[in-house]
Amino acid sequence: MLKAKVLLVGPREAGKSVLANFVSESIEGIGSYVPTQGVRILEYEKPNFNGNSKGAACRFELWDCSGDQKFETCWPALMKDSHGVIIIFNPDMPSHLKEIEMWYSCFVQQQPLLDSQCLLVAHHKPGSAEDTENLSLAHPLNKLKLIHSNLEEDPEDVRMEFMKYFRSIINLINESREKEEMSIIS
Repeated sequence: MLKAKVLLVGPREAGKSVLANFVSESIEGIGSYVPTQGVRILEYEKPNFNGNSKGAACRFELWDCSGDQKFETCWPALMKDSHGVIIIFNPDMPSHLKEIEMWYSCFVQQQPLLDSQCLLVAHHKPGSAEDTENLSLAHPLNKLKLIHSNLEEDPEDVRMEFMKYFRSIINLINESREKEEMSIIS
């Protein structure tokens, strides 16, 4: 079974745990806000998800990382062997737009990850004013795939975007494996 490790990072109170629970179909911790301490790992299995003809199942490890920078000393250990990074922020909080640059720098640029292995999620909380047009992101964030998530209004669109992203991660893992196998053969 193919296994992919994906980190969910971003500022405090951005909605990382809510999205991790939603995507993994977990009901853990639904309700009031409880800050994640360090990291919370959710395993999520998707049968027949592999991009190849075998239709093998995939297991995703969603690492729901605390947005509290007091855990910064743990970040290198969290990043080890990760295949992708999802940066989640609340677009209604101006401080988040500045902070996501730091998350991108630490979790994407300082690892050997491609921009295609990163997904930026503007998570709109219930009752927030959803302004999807006027979100201006600084370079290099403006090169990343950005999705808007609103679990009240369009949960299935959000799920579909996450599945597209996960599929792209699986394809990258498969390509990497094939290259590795070819280098062993030749």
